[in-house]
Amino acid sequence: MHWILDLDRIIDIASDGRHLSRERGFLKVSEAGAEIGRVPLDEISAVIIHAHGTTCSASLLAELASRGAPVVFCAANHAPRSVLMPLEGHHAQGARLRAQWQAKVPLIKQAWKHVVIAKILMQAAALDAHGHASAPLQMMARKVSSGDSTNLEAQAARYYWPLMMGEDFRRDRDAPDINAILNYGYTVLRAATARAIVATGLHPGIGLHHSNRGNAFALADDLMEPFRPLVDCTVHGLAARNGTGVDAEAKQSLAKLIALDLPFGDGQSPVSVALSKLATSLGQSFETGKLALAMPRSPDALTLAGLGA
Repeated sequence: MHWILDLDRIIDIASDGRHLSRERGFLKVSEAGAEIGRVPLDEISAVIIHAHGTTCSASLLAELASRGAPVVFCAANHAPRSVLMPLEGHHAQGARLRAQWQAKVPLIKQAWKHVVIAKILMQAAALDAHGHASAPLQMMARKVSSGDSTNLEAQAARYYWPLMMGEDFRRDRDAPDINAILNYGYTVLRAATARAIVATGLHPGIGLHHSNRGNAFALADDLMEPFRPLVDCTVHGLAARNGTGVDAEAKQSLAKLIALDLPFGDGQSPVSVALSKLATSLGQSFETGKLALAMPRSPDALTLAGLGA
């Protein structure tokens, strides 16, 4: 079991034979009937379970739901298989959900445009930080149209990945090594994004762009896009230093990303707070019919280059 020591703890269960339960405001972890660890429930941001021999008490799952902390069950490739989320998350959820459902197509397309621009600019900053030319991405970001009708997100990816991870790299969720580490990092990010969405009264299944009928977290997959290059930089650093295993150190480094400070407005906000601000601004945009998204800015090159190192 691993976690980061702050108020946004990601709990990772990677060993079989563990039982998770609630006891007096704590998540308790037991093995063979003996307690081996506990964490205050109010400090947990998400629980990620990789070990298929893990058992959980119903009262623990209910308590995590009441605090908006998702429980993510992962496949062997560290990609999420299912996510447990609360049904209620905000005092004005009914009105906000109606506004989300009734949002006009032009507003949705403009929102996706801004998400894509932010992602491409974050990718450009990641390349800069690692000594690669980012000018083509900067140019692409300026050309993104409403709804990204020319699919510049994909064009940017084709330029970005060979420089970021090597000429032979192909992003494949089912592949091992670097792809598996990326899966884990994106799982952490997806859980934090889903939590932010539910907490602001939106439905994670109603996306801006992602619309697969089997995807209950389409909006989470949309809003996490600008933050993905933070995972990429961390995985780049981990692979260069420790190889491509999804070990305890890699998991802890990726879990710590939700506490990374990003430039936001006139100050800085941790990734977890930046996600909440983005989700809240989208909810308010749905209600007013006027788009005003609170997007993060890229950290400085030294910070990006140091991730995972």
